[in-house]
This record gives sequence, C-alpha cells and structure tokens, in this order.
Amino acid sequence: MALPPTLCETTGTDQMARIAGQRVMVRMEARATRALKSQARAGEIGGVILFPPPDIRGERLATAIEDLQSAARRGGNPPLLVAIDQEGGPVERLPALAPQLSPFTLGELGRESSARLEGRATGFQLTRLGINVNLAPVMDVPASDAQFMTPRAFGDNPGKVSRLALAFARGQRSESLASTAKHFPGLGRAAENTDFAPTAITASSRALREDLRPFRAAARAGIELMMISSAAYQRLSSGDGPAVLDPAIVTELLRGDLGFAGVTISDDLLAPAIALSYSRGDSTVAAAQAGVDILLYAARDVTRVASTLTGAVASGELAEDGMRASCRRILALKESVAGEVSP
Repeated sequence: MALPPTLCETTGTDQMARIAGQRVMVRMEARATRALKSQARAGEIGGVILFPPPDIRGERLATAIEDLQSAARRGGNPPLLVAIDQEGGPVERLPALAPQLSPFTLGELGRESSARLEGRATGFQLTRLGINVNLAPVMDVPASDAQFMTPRAFGDNPGKVSRLALAFARGQRSESLASTAKHFPGLGRAAENTDFAPTAITASSRALREDLRPFRAAARAGIELMMISSAAYQRLSSGDGPAVLDPAIVTELLRGDLGFAGVTISDDLLAPAIALSYSRGDSTVAAAQAGVDILLYAARDVTRVASTLTGAVASGELAEDGMRASCRRILALKESVAGEVSP
C-alpha cells in the first residue's frame, strides 16, 4: 500500500501541529481516559506506551486500546503506535504473557531457535491485544556480572547478543510486531540506571566500539526502531550532555556511520537522567533537534508536547524539513505494523 501524502506533505499551522503530534508518545495505564482520547482525536499524539496493571485481563486491555484507536480514526488521524516494555524477565508489563524465557536465560541456552520462538510467541500474543511495538530486545552488553543490565541482557559477548537479540526480533517481525533495539549506543558500562539518576560513561573509544557491534548488526538487519540512551558518552559526544539530546550520536553516528534508516525513539524524557538537568520544553526541542523521531514520555501524564514542537518550528529552532522526514519514517512504520496509515 502506498503511503498517502496528505499528512506529512501538507502545509499550514494546523497540519504542522498534526505532523508534530506523530512524534509524541505518552503514557497509558488501564484505560483510554477522556484526556487521552481527546489528544488522539486532535492528532496531538502519535502513540502510547502501556503501563497496565500486571493482572489486567487481556480483553479489557484490548478494548481500551481499540477505544483509543477509534478516537484517532474519528479525528482523521493515522493509527496510533501502541508500545510496551515486554522484554521478559525483570522487565515485562504483562507477566502472564510471553516471553516466558528471559533474555538472560536465552543467553544461557545460546540457541537462536529458542530466541526466535520466544519472539514469535511474544508477537502473537501482543498483537492480538492491539499492541504493535515492543520496546525490546535489549542489545546492551554488560561489562560485568554485577552491572545492572546483566539480568536484562542476552549475554556479555557482542556477537552472542547480536545473534540472539536479532533472532528474537525476527520472531516478533513474523507476527507483525515491531522491535526496538535499546539502549543505543549501549548501557552495559553505565554505573547508574538512567531511570534513576544521570549517568556518564567514560569507557575508551575502543570499548565503546565493541558495544556498538549489536546495534550495527541491528541497523544492517533493518530493525524497525532504535531507542536512544539518556546516558552521556564522553568519547562519542560533541559535548557532555546525554546521547538522546546529541546530534553527534543520533544523526552522525547512528544515521551516518551505522546507516540506520528506521525510526529513532527516545528513552523516557521524564526520567531523572534528563529531568534533573533540563526542563521538559528544552529536552523536547533538543531531542528533536538531535534527530530523535519519537519523543517518549513514560513517567507521568503530559500534554501540549506537539505545541512545543510547532512553536519551535515557528521560531526557527526546528527545521520543518526535519519534522516532515520524521513524520514519513513514523508513517512508514505504522504502515508496516498496521497495514494502513489513514482511517
């Protein structure tokens, strides 16, 4: 199906607001609230990240997702991306569902066939609920057994991580569930979890190049999304700020050097690694300037992100061409998982 040009290519203030909205992903819990449905109908958001109660019934969650999708359709907008953190093991929002084997366990087994089957089961179960993006697999390479990413990782060898994570992603793709490689350019050497505190990674350029190997393999394999880390990388950065706000990492390294052509998504822009040093408006604009396509707000409810972006376009802080390019990549992703991009 050819992508209709009506959204990303149209002009006018109202249309730019809807283009900006495609770049915004916000939190959804057990139901499609009135506020969420209003944002979806107005085109102020392009997706949601799910944080359902772990014991929620599948039918209830599926109904809530469809209610929100219906609101987007009624507003004449493309379908929403519906994302979840369903890695398996320590991080899974729906514990009763696949994957049943954690990345760590799959790494211990070392079999691509097992990773692919777990990915396929995950894709089968999540897509039946209306979920179309999994924020997995983790492609970080822990530097030691004590590193906080170890229980979430497929191993401590870049080659093994590449093989197993991409097998998991292929399984998900076979069920039309988009995969997300995270956390580029790697959190395996971070001393602190960026969900809790700012973190700077001071490893050598050689060590960081090794950590990039799984992400380079993911880019070559055509993985659908790449999540950008909120840690700072002194040997890779153009400054001392977090990767997600740095064009040297998002645009030059990921797009230029690794050749990634898919959709970039931020880690949570409300997490302490960002929020302790930047206002929400500043981090929103800086991430978009850096080249991040989807701006993720997971810790709490937010509104008016799209208006922040359109204001930055009007002031010249953000290039209109960049907004449209992100819109095209996001709509191409939506077409690949939903089969359509218009109601």
